[in-house]
Amino acid sequence: MQVNTNLLQKEESEAIDVAPNWKLVWWRFKKHRLAVISGWILIIIALIALFPDFFSTQNPHKTSARKSFMPVQGIHFFHEKGFFPYAYELKGRRNKTTLKMEWVINESKIIPLSFFVKGYEYNIFGFIPSNIHFLGVSNPKSRKTFHFLGTDRLGRDQLSRLIHGSRVSLSIGLVAVCLSIFLGILFGGISGYYGGWADLIIQRLIEILQSLPPIPIWMALTASLPRDWTVEQTYFAITIILSLLGWTTLGREVRGRFLSMREEDFIMAAHLAGCSQMRIIFRHMLPTFTSHIIATSTLAIPVMIINETFLSFLGLGMRPPAISWGVLLQEAQNLQSIALAPWLLLPGLAVIITVLALNILGDGLRDAADPYN
Repeated sequence: MQVNTNLLQKEESEAIDVAPNWKLVWWRFKKHRLAVISGWILIIIALIALFPDFFSTQNPHKTSARKSFMPVQGIHFFHEKGFFPYAYELKGRRNKTTLKMEWVINESKIIPLSFFVKGYEYNIFGFIPSNIHFLGVSNPKSRKTFHFLGTDRLGRDQLSRLIHGSRVSLSIGLVAVCLSIFLGILFGGISGYYGGWADLIIQRLIEILQSLPPIPIWMALTASLPRDWTVEQTYFAITIILSLLGWTTLGREVRGRFLSMREEDFIMAAHLAGCSQMRIIFRHMLPTFTSHIIATSTLAIPVMIINETFLSFLGLGMRPPAISWGVLLQEAQNLQSIALAPWLLLPGLAVIITVLALNILGDGLRDAADPYN
C-alpha cells in the first residue's frame, strides 16, 4: 500500500513538472473561489445574452398603454391546488383625485406559469424559427400576461427588454475589447520588435492619445454620428469609437515584452534556425504572455460596458428602437419616473453585477497568470 502511494505521488510530481503554462494558470485560478463563482455568473449571463428571445417572457417591442408602469409581479410556487409556478393578477384603476394609475394585487385570481411554453415567434441566430420560451403563461392563447420586473412607460415588459439589452451591451464591450487587443498587439509588436523610427512614431502617437480626455472625446465622436443611421450602423460606429482609445495601455505592455524578449537566447536560436519573423512573433513571443493579455482584456471589458451604458444613458450612444442597458436607463432620467416606477433602475443593477463579476474574474486571471504570485 505504501509503495502504491509513493508511486502515485511520484506520478503527480512528474505530471506537475511537464504541465504546460495554461494548466498551471488553471490550477492557480481554481483556488480563487470568488473568481470561479464570478465565472459561473458570467457564463449564465452570456447564455441569456446569446439566446435572449428564449429567456424573454414577452415581445420586448410590444407596447400597451393600459399596462403603463405596471409593478413587479412575483412568482409563487405553493398553492392550495398543488406545487406549480404562478403569479397573482394585477388590477389597475385610475385614482380620480391624482389621476394616477394604481395597481392592486387580486389574490382571488392567479396566472398559471410553465417552463418551456409557446409564445411569440422568433429566429435563433437569425435563421432557426422557434416559439419556445423558458418561462411564460401556461395557456399561450390566454390574454393574461406576466411581467416579472414590471413594465415601462409604454407598457413594454421590462424583463424582456433587460435580457435583450444584455446582448447589445455585452457584445459592444466584447467586440470593442477585441479590436483594442488587435490594435495593441499590432502597434505594440511593431514598436517593440522593429524599434527605430517605427517605435518613435508609435510611442508619440500613444502619448497623444493618452493625453486626450477619453469621455469628452467619446461624447464628441458619438454626438457627430448622423441621426438617420440604422441601429446596425450606430452599433459598429460606437464599437470602433470605444476601441480607438482603448488599445494604448496594452500597446505599451506588448512593446515592453517584445523589447525584453527580442534579445533572448531562444529568439536568437529561432533566427539562426531560419524562422520567419511572423513565426518568431506568433509562435515564440506572443504565447509567452498570452495569459497576461487574457487577464488584461477581462478587466477591460467592464470599462467598455460602462462607457457604452454612459453614452447611451446620455442619448449619445445607442438610440431607440435599439435596446441596451444604457437605453433602458434613459427611462429613469427624472425623479418622477423613479418615483412612479423604481424598477426602471434594475438595468443599473444588471450593469453593477456584470461589472463586478468581470472585475473579480479579471483579478483571478491576473493573479493566476502571474508566475511570481
